[in-house]
Amino acid sequence: MKKTLFPLFLYVFAAAVVLTGCRPSVDSQDSTELYASHKPYTRWWWHSAVIDTNDVRDQLIWLKDHEFGGVEIAWIYPMYCDSTTPHPDFLSKEWAAPVNVAKRVADSLGLGCDFTFGTMWPFADVDLPDGDQTRNFFDSVEIARRPLVWDHPRVARIINHLDSNVFYRYADKMNRGLQQAYQGSRSGLFVDSWEVETEYLYTPGFEQTFMAEHGYDILPYLRDTMLMDMRTHEIYDHDVFYDYMHTLSGYVLHQFYEPFARNAERNGCFSRSQCGGAPTDLLTAFATVDIPETEAILYEPCFSKIAASAATLADRDAVTAETFTCAYGWTSLRYNNFRGHSPHQGKEQIADLRLICDALFANGTNQIIWHGMPFNHLGDTTNYFYTTCQVSMHPENNLTGQPLTDFNRYMTTVSDYMRRGENYADVAVYMPLEDAWMAGKYPDEVHKQMAWLWGQYEMRFIQTPEFLKGRQPLWVNEHFLQKATFRKGKLLCGKTAFNSLYCDVEYMELTALQRLQRLAWQGLPICMARLPKEPGKVKHEEEYAEALNALLAFENVITDAKLFEVGKPLIEGDNLPDFWVRQDGEDYFVFVANPMTQTIQYPLAYEYAFTDQGSERRILVNHHQRQDPILLHFRPNESLMLHITPSGVEQIDLNYTAPHLPQ
Repeated sequence: MKKTLFPLFLYVFAAAVVLTGCRPSVDSQDSTELYASHKPYTRWWWHSAVIDTNDVRDQLIWLKDHEFGGVEIAWIYPMYCDSTTPHPDFLSKEWAAPVNVAKRVADSLGLGCDFTFGTMWPFADVDLPDGDQTRNFFDSVEIARRPLVWDHPRVARIINHLDSNVFYRYADKMNRGLQQAYQGSRSGLFVDSWEVETEYLYTPGFEQTFMAEHGYDILPYLRDTMLMDMRTHEIYDHDVFYDYMHTLSGYVLHQFYEPFARNAERNGCFSRSQCGGAPTDLLTAFATVDIPETEAILYEPCFSKIAASAATLADRDAVTAETFTCAYGWTSLRYNNFRGHSPHQGKEQIADLRLICDALFANGTNQIIWHGMPFNHLGDTTNYFYTTCQVSMHPENNLTGQPLTDFNRYMTTVSDYMRRGENYADVAVYMPLEDAWMAGKYPDEVHKQMAWLWGQYEMRFIQTPEFLKGRQPLWVNEHFLQKATFRKGKLLCGKTAFNSLYCDVEYMELTALQRLQRLAWQGLPICMARLPKEPGKVKHEEEYAEALNALLAFENVITDAKLFEVGKPLIEGDNLPDFWVRQDGEDYFVFVANPMTQTIQYPLAYEYAFTDQGSERRILVNHHQRQDPILLHFRPNESLMLHITPSGVEQIDLNYTAPHLPQ
C-alpha cells in the first residue's frame, strides 16, 4: 500500500478527535430497555375538553386487551374546533389531574405512557413572552402563530427553536405541569416533525455566528432577499445558501435538539424525536435523542434508514415510527366546517397497513407507533383525528376487535426479532448532506405532489446504492467519521464495525475530505465514485486539491464502483426485495419485506395490498464460510423472516395473513 506524507496538523486534529469519544454531545441514558415489550404504542389524541378519568381507565384497559404496549398522549384543539367546549387551561392542576391518572393506570396495567411535549406542534404557548417566538429575518409575526391548540380560540405562538434559553423557559412550564406524571415508570417526551417555517429563519446573533464560521457578512443576502425567493424558493447563490444552512444546522442541533434531550434526562424521562423536516444535519440530530423516530408514508419508507443508521451509530436500539398517517391521503381539517375525515377512515384495510409497516421494518424501524386513537367513551366514535387511520373501540370500524389484536401481535413478533442483537453493518455510505444543502429546492413536480415540501435539505427520497443492497449499507457523515477509529481492518464507531466506505457525492467539506485521507492512510478501503468539490462561498482550492490527490494516491482507494468489493455480501440476488438484518452472536435474523412494499407511495390506493398475486426471488446467502441458495416464495400479502445460523438458513413462520375487512 502506498503512503503519502500526512500533514502534521492532521495528526494533532485526529488525536483531539479520538479524545472526544464516539457519541453525540448529549450523553443520553441507555435506551436498550425502552419499549421493552415491543408491542405497538398508539398516539392518543386528547381533544380539548373535560376529561373523564373513568374513560381514561376504560380506554387503557381496552388498549391492553388489544395488545398495545402503551400510549403517547397528544393534547390538541377541541373537536370541530368548537371554541365553546369547556376545558381546563393547559398545564393547570385541573388539566394535570386526568394526565396523572392516565400515568398511574398505565403503570398498573404494565403499559407505557409517553407525552407530546406540548399542545399540537411545533412547541407553542398561548402565554409566550414577547421575543421568545420564532421569526424569520424580516420578523414576520405570522410564522409564529399557532391558532389550533388546546386553549383554542386563544392563539399560541411557536417558540424560537434557535435559542436554548427560550426552550428551557418553555420546558420549565411543561415540566411543572407534568411533574407528577413523570413519577413511576420512565416516560418518553416526544417532539414531532419540524413544522416551523424555514425560509430566512433567524435568531438574534445569527449574523455574528455566521461571520465567525464563514468569514463574510450574511446580512446583505438576508436584508436584500438575495438568499432565496420566498415565493418560488429559487436559490440565488447556492454557495451562500449552503453556508446559511451550515450555520442554521448548528443552531437547530445545539439550541434545540440537545437541550430537548437534556431536559428529558434531567426529569427522569427519555427523549423521542422526529427530526424529519428540520433544517439541520439529520443523521446527527437523530443520534442526539434517545429514540429516533421516522414516519410513513408521508415520508418515504427509505427515510427510515436515516433514523436507523443514527440509532446504530449512536448505540441506540429502538427506532420508532409514526405509522399509517394519511395512508390514503388526507382531507383538510377545515373541510366541511372542521369535519374533514381521512379518506376511508373507519374502513381501513389492515392488509394495506401491513405493507406500510413491513416497508418500515425493512428499512430499520423496529417499534411501531400507531397514528392513532382519539379519546372517546367506550364504543363511541364522536371524536376523530382528521389525518389518522383510526384505532377505534366501535365494533363497526375496521381497526378494532380481533383483527386489530392479531395485527398488533404480528407487529410485535417482527419487532421482537428486529430488536435481537444489533443491526448488521457491512459498508458505510457517506450521506449526501452537502449535496442536499447545495441543491436548494425540490423540483416543481415534487412540490406539486406535496405542497408543504420545498427544500432538499429534508432528504426525504435519498437511497443507499442499489448495488450495495446485499451488504445492508448504512449512512455515515462527517460527524461520525471524525469520531470513528480504524482498527484491525474495521471502521469502528460505537459498537458498529464497517468493512469499507462508499462515497458518491458531488460536494464534500474539506474537513471531511481530510478525515477520509487519514482513514485511507490507516488502511480503510474507500470508493470515491465521484470526485467531490468544496461547497460554500469561501474556497480552499489548493488545500482541497492537495487533500483529494493525496486520498486518491492510496491503493486502497478506488474510483470505479464496479471494482468495489470487500468480501462477499451477506445476500446476493437480482432484483432483491427490501430487507433488514439483525446480528445476534453467530445468528442473523433477516426480515424480508414483500416486494409489493417497494411500490407503495403516498397516497396509497385503497385495497392496494389485494392486487398482490404473490412472487418469488432467488437469493444466495453467504455466511459462516458457506453459501446457501434460497428460493423466497412470497404468498400474496405476506413477508418473510429468515434465521441464518452456522448450519444453514431456515424460514420462521410469522403465522399471519391480513384479512379482507368490510368496505
